[in-house]
Amino acid sequence: MAFTRREINLGVIAVAAAGAAVLGWCLIGGRREAIAGTFEVTRTPEEWRKLLTPEQFAVLREQDTERAFTSPLNDEHRNGIFTCAGCDLPLFESKTKFDSGTGWPSFYQPIEGAVKTDTDHTFGMVRDEVHCRRCGGHLGHVFNDGPPPTGLRYCMNGVSMKFIPA
Repeated sequence: MAFTRREINLGVIAVAAAGAAVLGWCLIGGRREAIAGTFEVTRTPEEWRKLLTPEQFAVLREQDTERAFTSPLNDEHRNGIFTCAGCDLPLFESKTKFDSGTGWPSFYQPIEGAVKTDTDHTFGMVRDEVHCRRCGGHLGHVFNDGPPPTGLRYCMNGVSMKFIPA
């Protein structure tokens, strides 16, 4: 069976479009709802949208990721506390912050009881997602390549936090 040039071109376009769609989904990860569960602070999506900026909503409630090197908190070096932008829960002390070179604020340890983790299967890999234990907001991910004393790197989206100077 012989194919015409037009049929071959249409087939190539269809395969390329399908591949691009799958690749885009894998790279972007698809927006997901915030982690399921019962939290002290709960709001409807409409209430969250009124409270948060569009960027904060995308990260905290849809588990998006801000672009690297865009958060002013990446360069924040004063003494103070980093809190959840959704519910103001204190999350990290400034003394645990370090420059990981990744473009996101990084910490080696959260304040005890401030965060919870869950398994994240986006981007074709398995990672430990970090979220606020009080409102469930997505903060970022934790990796096992941080400095002493914990060896952990809590790689946080700056837009998901506020800084309160001491």
